[in-house]
Amino acid sequence: MDFRTFKDRFSELPIILSKDVLERSGPDGNSPAGHQALLNQLNRWQSRGLLVRLRKGVYLLNKSDRKIEPSSTYLANQLYTPSYVSLEYALSFYGLIPERVHDITSVTTKKTIRFSNSFGHFGYRHVTPAAFRGFKIIKDHNGLDVFMAEPEKAVVDFLYFTFGRDPRAKEKSPDIFNESYRFEDVGTLKEKRILELANLFNNPNLTAMAKLFCKFRREYIKA
Repeated sequence: MDFRTFKDRFSELPIILSKDVLERSGPDGNSPAGHQALLNQLNRWQSRGLLVRLRKGVYLLNKSDRKIEPSSTYLANQLYTPSYVSLEYALSFYGLIPERVHDITSVTTKKTIRFSNSFGHFGYRHVTPAAFRGFKIIKDHNGLDVFMAEPEKAVVDFLYFTFGRDPRAKEKSPDIFNESYRFEDVGTLKEKRILELANLFNNPNLTAMAKLFCKFRREYIKA
């Protein structure tokens, strides 16, 4: 396949997966030799700047040839599946912390891993399948689906990875959420939902911190 044919076939897609290239290549990709030849061709196009490699098996056309400029949140979902965007990025997205967060951290049932490419840094934190809930679909600027934690789940995920293994979790003061982590605008969060999602982890430290966060929320509303 020459590059013009390749571009015509894949320019409408937000990302290009090597497995899709093989599937759409007909007889060229069926044999082991043809399979390897196509992968070698992708590598050559990458070295010439015609393709951008995001991670093994995931590519974009170069900026001048691609018709869709995918969002970083969409890419975060696609680079490592299943996953949803959460933690500090989601907290910032919902205005629950004042900082603007650029690196995207997601939650996955697979192993913890990190990728870096020209679009940024993408981290993935492992949870058990039982705790892989509490996310929803939002649309990015292209109208593409992005899996994003609910506000309450972003909080719970943050509490889990920050305090889940802290034996002194029960000794903390509610002030820690304001003084150390600068949480704000927490009045819209639903306490019942926070506690429901925290219980999915079956972690006593997390349960204690979730209750403490709910106390902080009530004090924040009164202030």
